[in-house]
Amino acid sequence: MDVKRIVVVGGVAGGMSFATRYRRLNQDDHIIVFEKGPYVSFANCGLPYYISGEISEREDLIVASQQMLQDRFQLDIRNNHEVISINPEAKTVTVQIGDRQEDVAYDELVLSTGAKPIVLDIPGRDNNEGVFTLRNIPDVDAITAYVENKKPQSAVVIGAGFIGLEMAENLKHLGLDVSVVEKAPQVLPPFDEEMAKFALFELNKHGVKVYTDTSVTRFEGSLAVLEDESTLNADLVIMSVGVLPETKIASDAGLTLGMRGGLVVNENYQTSNEHIHAVGDAIIVKHTVTQDDVMIPLASPANRQGRHLADILSGIEHKNHGSLGTAIVRLFDLTFASTGLNERQLKGRDYKVMHLYANNHAGYFPNATKINLKLIFDPQTEAILGAQAIGEDGVDKRIDIIATAIKANMKVTDLQELELSYAPPFGSAKDIVNMAGYVAQNILMGTTNLVQWHEIKKLQDEGALILDVREDDEVAEGAIEGSVHMKLDSMRCSMIQLPRDRHIVLHCESGVRSYNAEQILKASGFNVSNLDGGYQLYKVATGKVGN
Repeated sequence: MDVKRIVVVGGVAGGMSFATRYRRLNQDDHIIVFEKGPYVSFANCGLPYYISGEISEREDLIVASQQMLQDRFQLDIRNNHEVISINPEAKTVTVQIGDRQEDVAYDELVLSTGAKPIVLDIPGRDNNEGVFTLRNIPDVDAITAYVENKKPQSAVVIGAGFIGLEMAENLKHLGLDVSVVEKAPQVLPPFDEEMAKFALFELNKHGVKVYTDTSVTRFEGSLAVLEDESTLNADLVIMSVGVLPETKIASDAGLTLGMRGGLVVNENYQTSNEHIHAVGDAIIVKHTVTQDDVMIPLASPANRQGRHLADILSGIEHKNHGSLGTAIVRLFDLTFASTGLNERQLKGRDYKVMHLYANNHAGYFPNATKINLKLIFDPQTEAILGAQAIGEDGVDKRIDIIATAIKANMKVTDLQELELSYAPPFGSAKDIVNMAGYVAQNILMGTTNLVQWHEIKKLQDEGALILDVREDDEVAEGAIEGSVHMKLDSMRCSMIQLPRDRHIVLHCESGVRSYNAEQILKASGFNVSNLDGGYQLYKVATGKVGN
């Protein structure tokens, strides 16, 4: 049997997942891994938590050492070796090692070059030594050294995505005065506006100042100047505004690129050259829901892709079925997770939305906490299009279930039938995921007519009556401006007071009691709807609270 030389460019998630799986399947081939940095396998997702000290030992960031990978898997690991060019005709790569170069031949080439952080060219940046990005261990070493030596008192995080908010939390844990600046109108772009508001309030609750719809226009020493000329103290600055695929050597080699400069690959991770393959943050994939081209720079897909490619190059059929972009972030006391598409991404498409609140486990068992779940589905096909969830505990489980349902092409009404584990400390007999299936069935059958938080003002202007069915003490704490109060338990006797010539929009705290009220009034001939998500969602989404 001929021995093949497999060259892998880039380690970490995609590259090392490929190399170790390929070795398990092929004990004789020569596998070379070139990594331009000093570490071929490290926990890049754990870096923010090392900065705060939550991960206390730097060694814990090293997932696998060069020596272990060489001994256990017989991998030829070459750290601090940067591949600077590819010659597809000669099937060689040129490697920069210090001040010299070397050409290395390959039979099959795997590109796992990843992505690089976007660095904004902000005037004054070069005069502020405290400006950093965070992508690898040298970055985290530089930040921790700066914090230790310079003792910054304030920090500005530019960008309010997942990494930016993780950094904001961890810098706050260090005792810094933290501000977050985001060009978009909201934090957490993968979330819809009303769900992102919960993240904004959580940041504010813990003393993190947030500035949206603006940007840093320049630095003046240790001050960051915003668009309105206001200033923020910025002893330390973290730029976290996204990443771009590292595809220069691929482009120079004539390989086909697509959106945002990402590498085009087929369902077998093959580039436009039959002997060059690619995985990870640098490639374009199909979105599982729409089959549109997307770039999803996340560790979980990169790990899976590396393993899949190892199977394919070993003769095991394994197609690239695309990605959902399932993601999760902890933000102080809350967890935020999402999968699939949000409403912005579905603009122009027919879809239905629901918001639910339920306990993470049986309410009578101690320490139950609420989960806030948003689910989006196609009313024609019943396909689940996306979901977002927020809560203190159990959020990961629910989003993972829904992500699995999407991957399995389950209908939204199939969620009713999921048989999930139940005991009082762990769940409820009717889990919130089951409840999403029940609500979807009610929507599809016309049993309930939901209106959304952003429709209330327009409906009021058109003459709708907003009817609050909560208890007196709940209403005393805040209500929708212009609403009328009628408790659910007195509705059967009091409904005679309600107008039959007006659209009545019912609401309670979460939408459950008002759903019962909706059925009572509808059976009596009233024109009624139910406010999806209830007052809990409305007050957070709008901030319009009156007595």
